[in-house]
This record gives sequence, structure tokens and C-alpha cells, in this order.
Amino acid sequence: MTTLVEELLLLAYDDATGRDYSGGYLELGLSGAIVLELTLAGRVDVVDKKVQVLDASPVGEALLDDRLAAIAADKPRVPRAVVERNAKGLKQMVLEGLVEDGVLRHERDKALGIFPFNRYLPNDPAAEADTRARLGAAVDAERAEDARTAALASLVYALRLERVAFPDRKLGPTRKALKAIAEGSWASDATRKAIDAAQTAVTTAIMAATVASAANSS
Repeated sequence: MTTLVEELLLLAYDDATGRDYSGGYLELGLSGAIVLELTLAGRVDVVDKKVQVLDASPVGEALLDDRLAAIAADKPRVPRAVVERNAKGLKQMVLEGLVEDGVLRHERDKALGIFPFNRYLPNDPAAEADTRARLGAAVDAERAEDARTAALASLVYALRLERVAFPDRKLGPTRKALKAIAEGSWASDATRKAIDAAQTAVTTAIMAATVASAANSS
């Protein structure tokens, strides 16, 4: 079973081109996915507007356990700070793990025959098919049947990934449905708060990074 972190990355990569279409902010989304994954596993919660560790025992996934240990070793911080502090290097780690597991295959290519770039193409389409089917069913119904799907919808919404996640759907209605799913009342209060906090943290961090990039280029 793929993790929420892996599901988000697979949705962000175009199956035909093998390129990341998240606009350069995928690592922030992946970090938000880690917070949500750890919340769903009962390891962390948002208490008094800060991410706090409830249980530091490993969950059995190397990346999640590494980030859980880092959060536990730090003082409680607001979700945005946790997302930003744990984002660095995430994309490459998740990509390498999916290649190692045979879910993706890595190919090197050159743009215009000169500029090298990497492609990460589906090697096991079934791994992503379940994710797309589950999220697609939720979009059709404008509600999720489980917390994991709702959490994924909230991250797709925050990263504006509906175009690459659902290339055959109309963008406006799809985005509206993703928002409705993210705001649904299907979950416990603790999970609801975590999803709200993670989505807001990712969105705010993206806005801050965009402003900083614009300032540096002016």
C-alpha cells in the first residue's frame, strides 16, 4: 500500500511526460502529507494551534519515522513551520523510494538535445490507479468516505494539482469538489483540525515562497 506522501507525488507527475507539474512546490505538499499521515497514525496532533507528538514510536515507514523523530526532537511549532522545516529534500527521497520499489522508472533525457533533465514514468500503473479511482469517486460525490482520501484531496487542492491529477475533467467543477471534500464533516475533530492546519500551512508556505522568489528576482 502506498503512503499518502507517495500518492501525492504520483498525482503530481504527468504519466506521459514523467515531469513534475506542481509548480515547484511539491516538497511543501509532501511535508504536509507527512503531518497528515502521522496524524492518521495517531502519532501527532494539532494542539493549541501547534503540532505536538502524542506517540513517538515508529510507524514502520522509514521516511515517516525519520520525520517523526525530527518533530519529536524539536519544540512544538505551528503547522506552517513544521511543513517548511521538514520539506527539504523530500521529493528526491520519495522518488528514489518509488523507483527502488518498481513503481516508477527513472529515465534521463535532453531538452533540445542539449539540456539534461529527468523523467519519472509509471512502471507499475496499478499503484496509481487505485489512488486516482478513489479520489475520482470522491470528486464525483463531492465527499470522501475516509480520512485518507479527504486528506489527499485537501493537498491536491492546496497545490492546485487538479489539472494533472484529472486531465480529462473540467477544472472549475473539479476544484470546487476538491474544496468540498477537504471541508467535509466526515472525520474526527482531531483529524479535521490537522487537515485544515496542513492545508493552510502548505498554501501559506507556497505564498511566502512565491513572494520571496519575486522579491529576489526584482
